[in-house]
Formats: sequence, structure tokens, C-alpha cells
Amino acid sequence: MNICLIVAGTLSAIAALLHLGCIYFGAPWYRFFGAGEQMAKLAEQGSIQPTLITLVIFMVLATWSLYAFSAAGLILKLPFVRLVLILITTIYLVRGIAGFFLISSPMGRSPEFWVWSSAICLSLGVIHFIGLKQQWQSL
Repeated sequence: MNICLIVAGTLSAIAALLHLGCIYFGAPWYRFFGAGEQMAKLAEQGSIQPTLITLVIFMVLATWSLYAFSAAGLILKLPFVRLVLILITTIYLVRGIAGFFLISSPMGRSPEFWVWSSAICLSLGVIHFIGLKQQWQSL
């Protein structure tokens, strides 16, 4: 079992669950986690849009968690695990780096959101990269 991929999968699962929390707890959670005032207002108005967007993010993160657990040997081997983990790692790393360039023009989000979310994504990308490198031969 690969500890880095277990940690990566666990962190992605936590992120997925936090997104479900945003759906359940609504506008205050959207605001706290930096989704932007527009998303919070839409949630307050009862719009389905924040829920749908957040559900998609939840499903993506949950799937990423399953692929990390699969590569770590915790669950059965999923199809295309090597390719999918390369894509997950790349997305986390690119999102992590790109977010730092958005601090000065935050596009409806706070600069703090971009700093924290970018640091988290970059960290997840690095953890995935290390785990992927360690597990490469067996994937």
C-alpha cells in the first residue's frame, strides 16, 4: 500500500465531503469556503445552480479519491488508473500554480481564496506526484 496515495485519496474525499457540506449548509458555507458572493446569493435565493455545480465538483473529487485508493491498493484496480492518475496530478498541479496568478485579479473571489485553494491544490498535486512515482511500476 502506498501511503502518499492513501493520503491523497483521503484529502480528495474530505474536499468532496466539504462540497456536500456547502450544499447542505448553504450560503454561509459557500461564503466561508470562498465560492464567491454570487454563488452564496444564488443559494440564498433557492437557485438550483449552486447545487448542480457543487454536485459536479463533489463527483469529480470523489472519483479522484477512488482512483488514488485504487492505485494505493486499498480497493480494486480501476480502469486506466495510470492515465487517470497522471491527469489528476496534472490538474491539481496546474490549478495550484495558476491560482497564484489570480490573486491580483480574483474574479469574484477573495485573494485569500486563491492563496489557500492554490496551496491546497498544489500540495495535493505534489502528494499525488510522489505517490504516482512510487507506484509507477505496479500500475
